Amino acid sequence: MAEPVLLKKFASRRLYDTQKKTYVTLAQVADMIRGGQRVAVFDARTEEDVTAFILTRILVEEARTNRTLLPVSLLHLLIECGKTALGEFFDNYLELVLKNYLGYKKTFDEQFRQWVEFGGSHSSPQAYLDFFSARVEKRGEGEEREG
Repeated sequence: MAEPVLLKKFASRRLYDTQKKTYVTLAQVADMIRGGQRVAVFDARTEEDVTAFILTRILVEEARTNRTLLPVSLLHLLIECGKTALGEFFDNYLELVLKNYLGYKKTFDEQFRQWVEFGGSHSSPQAYLDFFSARVEKRGEGEEREG
């Protein structure tokens, strides 16, 4: 994986891209991340790693402008349970669950694209089931060999 883009956070809340030697906005940092780059943010004065704080700010800003990010009931639960009850879940499981979801989504999208190319819109329901069953079985065999 490529080295993260190093950013410095100044007391003025401005972020400085040390590689491009220019100031960047939270929106630009979000675009970097969406483009596949990783970032590491350090306080310019103390050199403390403030990456999590900046990424959280990005999420909060997006929630503010889009009016939604997480359901209100989940936000209440997060606050109610606090750091101790949810810390392990976030540290150990949430990232894995999200990566698995994205992997399955990518696989499904690819299989659906192949099905459409195969002529799925003109095929019978049984042809559709056969097509996907073969791919699921093939994928399962590959996972057994890897594991």
